[in-house]
Order: sequence, then structure tokens, then C-alpha cells
Amino acid sequence: MVLHTPSSIKANRGFIVGSLLLLLLLMALLAVSVFLLRTNAVVQKKFDGKKWELPAKVYARPLEIYPGAYIARSTLLEELRLLGYQQRNNYSVVGSYFDNGSELIVHTRQVHAGDVQSAAQIVKIKFDLATITQVETNLANPQARVMLEPLLIGGIYPSHNEDRELIRYDDVPRAFIDTLLATEDRKFFYHMGVSPKAIMRAVVAKVRGGRAQGGSTITQQLVKNFYLTPDRHIKRKVNEMVMAVLLELTHSKQEILEAYINEVNLGQAGPQSVNGFALGSRYFFDVPLPELKLSQMALLVAVINGPSMYNPWRNPKDALARRNLVINNLLVVGKITAEQAQAAQAAPLGIVAKPQISDVKYPEFLDMVKRDLKASYNANELESEGLHIYTSLDPIVQANTKAQFMATVRSLKSASKLQGAALVADPHSGELQAVVGSTTSFTGFNRAIDAKRQVGSLLKPVVYLNALTSGRYTVASVVNDGEISLEVKNDKGPELWQPSNYDGVFHGEVPMYKALANSYNAAAVNVGNEIGVNAFVSRLKSLGLDGDYNYYPSLFLGAVDFSPMDMLGLYQVFAAGGQRHQLHTIRYITDANEQVIDKFNDSSQQVVASSQAYLLNYLLQQVFNQGTAQSAYASLPSSLALAGKTGTTNDLRDSWFAGYSGNRVAVVWLGADKNTAIGLSGSNGALPVWVNIMKALPQKPVLFNLPLEVQWHWLDGLTGVLSAQECADSVQVPLLVETIPTDIGECAFAVRQLEDPLQFEQNGFDSEFGGALGEGDTLPSMDGFGADDLADEPPSNRFNSAP
Repeated sequence: MVLHTPSSIKANRGFIVGSLLLLLLLMALLAVSVFLLRTNAVVQKKFDGKKWELPAKVYARPLEIYPGAYIARSTLLEELRLLGYQQRNNYSVVGSYFDNGSELIVHTRQVHAGDVQSAAQIVKIKFDLATITQVETNLANPQARVMLEPLLIGGIYPSHNEDRELIRYDDVPRAFIDTLLATEDRKFFYHMGVSPKAIMRAVVAKVRGGRAQGGSTITQQLVKNFYLTPDRHIKRKVNEMVMAVLLELTHSKQEILEAYINEVNLGQAGPQSVNGFALGSRYFFDVPLPELKLSQMALLVAVINGPSMYNPWRNPKDALARRNLVINNLLVVGKITAEQAQAAQAAPLGIVAKPQISDVKYPEFLDMVKRDLKASYNANELESEGLHIYTSLDPIVQANTKAQFMATVRSLKSASKLQGAALVADPHSGELQAVVGSTTSFTGFNRAIDAKRQVGSLLKPVVYLNALTSGRYTVASVVNDGEISLEVKNDKGPELWQPSNYDGVFHGEVPMYKALANSYNAAAVNVGNEIGVNAFVSRLKSLGLDGDYNYYPSLFLGAVDFSPMDMLGLYQVFAAGGQRHQLHTIRYITDANEQVIDKFNDSSQQVVASSQAYLLNYLLQQVFNQGTAQSAYASLPSSLALAGKTGTTNDLRDSWFAGYSGNRVAVVWLGADKNTAIGLSGSNGALPVWVNIMKALPQKPVLFNLPLEVQWHWLDGLTGVLSAQECADSVQVPLLVETIPTDIGECAFAVRQLEDPLQFEQNGFDSEFGGALGEGDTLPSMDGFGADDLADEPPSNRFNSAP
């Protein structure tokens, strides 16, 4: 038997207790280690991974400035205003400009938008009317080309409606960092995530029942926003401190501060929350963060403490007091002088009258961009990957188009019930520059693309294009605008269709150019019927119009539904000399780091021969010269050589105009959503709107190169035979070489004989032949002459385009 002494028993108990305590300590250490490892994993996963869901941002085109650019001084000034440039007495600050009357001096911002890059620089610009004549910069720039940054026009936001604009630490002004730390965390660069003194100060204040004081460092604030709920329980506070220390151990101060600068919440802009100082700067002041004044930086920092309490629009007095406290903090820590503090505190708040970042500036255009994006991108990519979509929108063209559209519609009769749409594009690239989809505020129904209506006479040019292509017609061929009766079949059986003209009068035999210029219905049906409905539909499809066709002769008069966007596509082909460019809104797309990931590829096609397009252009110009659009030249210079077509549907339900200058193609449609009569034709409805839009935009004249297959000749306007300028009823027209008449008129024969009698003799004609023909005589044939012998120089732009 072993006897245990009291001392041995005591020793054993001590060993057991010690072992248990050691075990408990080890278990506690293990638990703490597991907690720390798990917590650290959470911290690292969030911080090193995708920190934020970044909405896609949509931008307008960047404005390129260079000698010869077709940009007026007023246009450039408006662009600078939209971009938030400040007019100053000098140009020393980025984002400012100075206008001394003879030249405009702009201190541009740096541009980094995918492939479009331009350094910040000082640019001196001179103008002559609507053209830039001289560009000088303070940087080496051999081509003298400078880009202004593209205007932000909207975003595609995630479901939680968070919005932010990321900025790198290196791009944040040192003065702003000083302002932030002077109020929020003066020891930021010296602590390890927590400040014991600040915590004790907050605890004492709470025990004494005084005003609550913030004990959190910037790191703790970031942790709370990133990982934790806003409750004030002790467990949450402990987690916050632990996470803050772990974050400090694994990341640099600069990384932490950059994350905080991009994360902090500064209020609400409509449905979107404003997060990060970069976005806050644009929200409150409409300028980038690096361009803020000291007083403005202080206001941004002031708002952190209570975005609602210190909202400068709602509570300007409280916001001003808090801002001045922030400025005083800067003085206390020695970052500014007393004079600087006094000047900054005396400054106004300096906020914009109305924040713009939550407003979609151009909703119809943005709607079309979103439709284009959905074909290739899913919702998650658009709402969270921070894509940058660079578009073709021209903000100046858009603003002027919208203003003129709205003002002119209000001036028209039946304006109260009018709806409509207008589009403007570059005919030589297919880039959409402006879209208006409503006469009221945009509600989601974009009439520019969603309104499918009968297009009326806008399709008549295609009728005559087919006729010219057939080789049986010229632009001066006599066509029959007489009564016509056609038996058509429908669901009820055969029916007699008798189209009439808008004025109720038939005009008999008229030249083709006059028939189209005055939009004679019977002439179009007669010509179209000869070529055939099937050929007409085939041509429409080749021009990009895939519609729901009924294959009836009424198609020749536009009895088919298309949208304004469809008609823009048709007239783009006419304006580009027969070359079809895909209409588009997006130029290219970059990721959040501005690396290009997608680009528009223009697969243009020559769908109408250049010679045929040249002839059609002549016909469309006659609409302005002598037809239904000739009133346009009361407002626009005839030297533009405009081309286009009016369109009116039955009972005056739809009013259309489609046309182009040398650098813009535009379409206007007016109607009622319920398809009731509006009492407006194409000439007195859509045309005035179109004219005012084009008048408000810089225009170039229509200039088509003269194809080798086309020559200009004087013809007798009544008979179609060769004539001369001196002869009565003569008209100068472009003709395909193979369609030049071989007969010469009596007057023209005499003129040609006097001009070159030797040539007439060599070709078998009697030089003594007089002007009068006897009974039984016939006009001589010109077969002995080559086509070039009688070709004339093209007329001025007033009548057609010069080579």
C-alpha cells in the first residue's frame, strides 16, 4: 500500500490544475488562432479581391481639336462648359480656360480612354468662323492634335444602386489627404489600425454622459464599411479592431487610404448612393477631385461625419460650420497658414446649383446604347465590372437637335397631341450623333426606334433608283403622272385601286426629276409597276430594310411600316454615295483599367453603284431646288446642295422628312401615338423641324465625285433630246454614258453648228443647215460624235455636286 502525504497530494493537485490551465490556455490560443486566421481570410479575400461592384459608365465621343477642324468658337465653349472647365483670368490650373477675344487658351485635362490618350497641356486655339485655323501647345505635338475628355452621359448600375468613380492614391492631391487626416485620423501614418488614446477618450466621454466622440481610425472606418454592420455592440467593435490590425499588418498605408477614399459614403444622388471622394467631387462641384479648391476639399471631408446632416443643399448653415471646423483643423496641425484658413473660411460653399451625376442626360441615346450592349454582354458584366463604354454621341449636336425639335414642334398646329422623333448621324461612318425619341420627357418608349409607322413618299427614291438601274430611264425621262387603275387582291377578293396625288390633280407627262421633286404619286406607281413589285422589295432589302411587305403596288407609295431609325439607315446609303454603313452608337469598350476589350468593326458595303447613287442624289436635290422642300432654302444656304424627301401618309397621319448635307444625315417623324390625323404634311410638319435642326448644326455641302460612267448634258426638258444652255426649256442633268440621247434638238443643232462648224461637216452634217426644219425633216442623229464631245462641266452645288 502506497501512502500519500499531504504534500504529495497538494503537488498532484497543483499539477492537475496547472495542466488544466495550460490546456485551457492552449485551447484559447488555438481558438484565438483559428479566429484570427478566419478573420484574416475574410479580410484578405475582400480587400485583395473585387472590392466593389462597379457600374458601367457610358461616355460621349471625345472632341478632337486640330487645325482645319470644323468647330466654331461657340461650340468649343459649350463643350468646355459641359465638361466643367472653369473660365479664369489665366490658364494656370488644369481644367480652366481663358478667352482673350483673339484666341482661346485651354489648360486641358489628361485623357486616358482606351486607345484615346492625350496629356494635360496648355492649348492656344484660333478660329475663322466655324473652323479652327491654328493650334499651339506647350508640349511637343507635331500634328497639333489635342483631345478633350469624353463627357459622362450615364451609367448602368447594380441592383443596390451604388455608384462610385475610382481614383488611384497617386492621383489624389496631397492637400486633400492632409485635409482628410487633419479631421478624421491625425495619427494615421503612425498607428497600427487602432488608436488607444482615441478609444479611451471616447469611453470616458460616454461614461461621463457627454457627447459621443469618434474613437475609430480611418482603418477601422474602412473595416466597418467593408465587412461589418453599423450596430454598436461590443462584439462588433472588437471585430472591427482586430480586423483593422490585421489589415494594417498585411497592407500598406497607401493601399488602405486609397480604399477608404474610394469607399466612403457621401450621400444620395436620386436612386444612386454617392461613394468615394472622386465621385463626390463631381456630385458637389462638377469637377474632378484634383481640381478642387481648399474650401471645397474641406466641405467633402465635412460631409463624412453626416451625409444627411451636412447636406449643403438642405442644410447649408450646418455644412458651412462643419466645413470651417475642418479648415480650422488644418490650421491647428500646421498644414495651412492663418491667412489661408481665413480666405478658405470666407469662401462660399461653391457647390453646383443642381447635382447632375444621377441624371441621365440623354435617355433616348442611352436606351439605344443599352440595347446594343445586351446583344453581347450580360447584366452582371454591365452592372459590376466597371466597363467604360465610349459612344458616338456628340453632346453639342444632341443638345441642339433636342432644343430645335422641341421648339419647332411647339410652334406647329396640333402640337398638343404631337409625338415624334429625330435622329442625326454621320453618313460616312454610320455613327449616331443625336437621338430624340419624344416630344415630352422620356418614359421608356423610344419612338426613334420603337415607333413603326407607314413611311409614305420616303420610299419613292427607291422606285426611281430601280428605274435608273434598269437602263430604260434617265433622270430626265418623261414619266406618266396620269390616272391609273390597278386591280389588287386582298382578303376580300379583287379590288380596284386608284391612287391620287396629294393635290388631287394629275400632271400628265413630266420629267422624272420633276415627278420626284413634287412627289407625284401616280408617276411613282406607273414607273414602279413597270419595273415590278418584286424588284422593288428586293431593292429595299438590299438597302437594309427587312420589313413586313405585302407585295401590293401601294408599296411604291410607302404603305409599309418602318421606324425613324430604319429610314435613317436608308438615307445614310443615299448620302454616302451608295455605301451602306451599319448605324451604331458604340465606338469601343474598355475594362475598368481602360484596356480595350471590344471595338466596333464597320463592315461597309457598296449596295448601290456610285454612278446610280450620283443620279439619285441629283433627283433628291431637286426636292429642294424645285419641289416640296424648296422652302428650306429660305433658312439654309443653297450652296449646301441639300438632298432629301418629304413623306406624308393617308389622312395626314404621319409627317416625315429625311435628308442630308455633306456631313450629316437626319430624319424627323411626327405623328400621334394613336395613329390619328395630325393635320400636317411632310412639308409643313417634319420639314420645318428638320430645317431648324440642320440650321443649328455646322454643315458642309454635298460633294460627290463625278463617276467615270456619268456625264452632264443639256437636254430639252419637254422632249428629252440633246439641247444647249441657250435653248428654251433646256435643263442640265447627269446621265449615264450609255443613256445619252442620240438625237439633237433643233435649237441645239444650230448652237453646236455655230460653235464648231468644222466638226459638224466632218461628221456628215451640212454646215449650211438652218435652224428651221421643213415638213418631213427629222432631227439629225448624233451617233457620229463621241459622248465626251458633248459633255458639259457639272453645274454648281446649287443644282448638283461638283467633282
